[in-house]
Amino acid sequence: MSKEQIILGIDPGTTIMGFGLIKVVNKKMSLIQLNELDLKKYDDHYLKLKLIFERTIELIETHHPDEIAIEAPFFGKNVQSMLKLGRAQGVAMAAGLSREVPITEYAPKKIKMAITGSGNASKEQVAKMLQSMLGIKTLPKNLDSMDGLGAAVCHFYNQGRVEIGKSYTGWSAFVKQNEKRVKK
Repeated sequence: MSKEQIILGIDPGTTIMGFGLIKVVNKKMSLIQLNELDLKKYDDHYLKLKLIFERTIELIETHHPDEIAIEAPFFGKNVQSMLKLGRAQGVAMAAGLSREVPITEYAPKKIKMAITGSGNASKEQVAKMLQSMLGIKTLPKNLDSMDGLGAAVCHFYNQGRVEIGKSYTGWSAFVKQNEKRVKK
C-alpha cells in the first residue's frame, strides 16, 4: 500500500503570494500546481489580506493538503514592510488553521539549504534546482511561486527530523507555543 501526501507551500506577500503544491507517493515527489496570487493592482491592504485568506482556503478545499509549509518572514530594516509581510503570513496561517491543516514555518535560509545545499543561494539558483528536481519545463516570470514550491519541498525533506521549525496543529497549539505573545 502506498502512502500519499499533499504538501502546500506558501511564500506570503502582499504584492505577490507564491504557492506550490506537491504530491508525495512512496517518498517520490511530483508537482501538482505552481502559481501565484498577484495583488499589485489592489491598493487596499485589508482587501489584499482578505484575498490571501480566500485563495488559501480555495487551495485547501480544492487540493486537501495534509500539511502546509510557509516561508517565515525575514528580518529587514523597513518595519512597515515587515508588518505587512507578517500580516500576510498570519492570514495564510489562519486559513490553514481554520481548516485544521498542520502548518510548519521555515526560515528562507533553511529552505535554500534544503533545496541547494547552501543557505546563501540566490532565488534563481533555488528555482533552477526545483525546475530540475520536478521537471518544470519553463520557469515563471516571477519566482514567488518557486519560493512557495521551495517551502513545500523543504518540508518534504525535513519530515521526521526532530527540529524542523515552528509547527502548529490548531489555534490551541499556537497559543500554547506562544504564551508570551498572548495578553491575559
